Amino acid sequence: MLQHRFIDSVRKHPSKIAFVDRTTGRDVSYSQALLASLILARRFRKMERGRIGIMLPTSSGAALTIIGAVMSRLTPVMINYSTGAEKNCLFAQKKCDFKVIVTTKALLEKTGCKQLPDMVFIEDIMANLGGFEKALAFLKSKLPLSLLKRIAGKPNLDKPAVILFTSGSEKEPKVVQLSQRNLISNIDSFSEMMEIYDMDRLLAVLPYFHVFGLTINLWTPLCLGMTSITYANPLEFKTVAKIIRETQPELLVGTPLFLDGYVRQSKPGDYVSIKLAVSGADKCPEALRTLFKEKHDLDIIEGYGATETSPVISANPRGRNKPGSIGIPIPGTEVRIEHHDTGKACEVNEVGKILVKGEGVMQGYLNDIEETSLRIKSGWYDTGDLGYLDEDGYLWHKGRLKRFVKIGGEMISLVMVEETLNAFTPDEIECCVVELPDSKRGSKIVAVSTSEIDPKALGKQLATELPNLALPKKYVVIREFPRMGSGKTDFRTLTNLVREQEEQG
Repeated sequence: MLQHRFIDSVRKHPSKIAFVDRTTGRDVSYSQALLASLILARRFRKMERGRIGIMLPTSSGAALTIIGAVMSRLTPVMINYSTGAEKNCLFAQKKCDFKVIVTTKALLEKTGCKQLPDMVFIEDIMANLGGFEKALAFLKSKLPLSLLKRIAGKPNLDKPAVILFTSGSEKEPKVVQLSQRNLISNIDSFSEMMEIYDMDRLLAVLPYFHVFGLTINLWTPLCLGMTSITYANPLEFKTVAKIIRETQPELLVGTPLFLDGYVRQSKPGDYVSIKLAVSGADKCPEALRTLFKEKHDLDIIEGYGATETSPVISANPRGRNKPGSIGIPIPGTEVRIEHHDTGKACEVNEVGKILVKGEGVMQGYLNDIEETSLRIKSGWYDTGDLGYLDEDGYLWHKGRLKRFVKIGGEMISLVMVEETLNAFTPDEIECCVVELPDSKRGSKIVAVSTSEIDPKALGKQLATELPNLALPKKYVVIREFPRMGSGKTDFRTLTNLVREQEEQG
């Protein structure tokens, strides 16, 4: 169990710092983390049964709240506050049947979310701790290991460990329930493949409501006895770059958007401590690889995953990096490339649907048998992505199936158009494409950029690489792209913004 592994880490090095919290300026040792978790677990047991909502920014407080929830035998429901806090709270309560949401007043103020019934503030809990519960937690922490672990929860790897929501970048989020087995298997396999057992300090800035942040930034260091350097806002690039320089982490994990922001704010020598830089959650641009190599002589190791797979599916092994690929399946995970129409296994280098099987794959979507049956068949999870396996067994991602559009009877990859578009525009201008209805062809491709570009000149360049059907029919400027909490572009919101511009003429 995750909480049992955390307790093992506490017993191995109680005085070691578990969290360097750069938001609050406080350090929390492993023994202090255990005491706080035991206190919170006792409080939470009195508040809820079954599940409890958690809406907190990445911090030691958020981590302790999650540990406390798991130790109280409750399933944490992680709420995304970056795409509409109030809306997502109500959505989570409705879908997951719980009332209490643990949050903080500062986050409500920052997000503009009103206080909802049954919200509990973590700062109020910590400010009103009684002497009895402190003493009781201390006594529990000194119990023999077997008894302490029993208090933290009976061994049951099939017990839910967390409820997360898919990004909802293209449609309504799905409710993903991941078990203890799902997360532990992913942590062990990822740690083994990436050889991180000898590392000690990890930069933890990814949000815990995102599976990448929860598994790799929270539970992995706790299970391995590492020190997590936390900061609440990964979009504050200058501040995070300063934190990297001052705290010297060995493991840097992030999305391409975040990694790009940090490296541009860094100076040569700032990354001297980093042994491994991992990019995931979105395609890693070649320009970012080049920047890391030129500035810090570091190779970015790209991986691939999904919320439904806890998350890591594949990664490039250290020492055997194949830039551009998303690596080989992690131990215990199988990948099958299946022909979209026939369902037969694809040949080497043949593009098809990416299917995944292994202990990291969720049991199903919560209370949604229909969607589960569509995505999981005979243990194989359909990622909704297209890709191929090369002759060396490396996986190559070719885009989302949903991000293909049919025009004139031809299937056009929007990702392919985006890559070509970005190749012909300056690095400081971000570009992507969206699909809009078209009265003549059914659909049309619209190019979106963060700054003005010359449509005629760019159109001529694109025509040298793309077929006529794939050329954007319109160019629109959106100064700041809407983002998901992971840093991914929120295509659903972006498409609505582009549609509104078109309707306004």
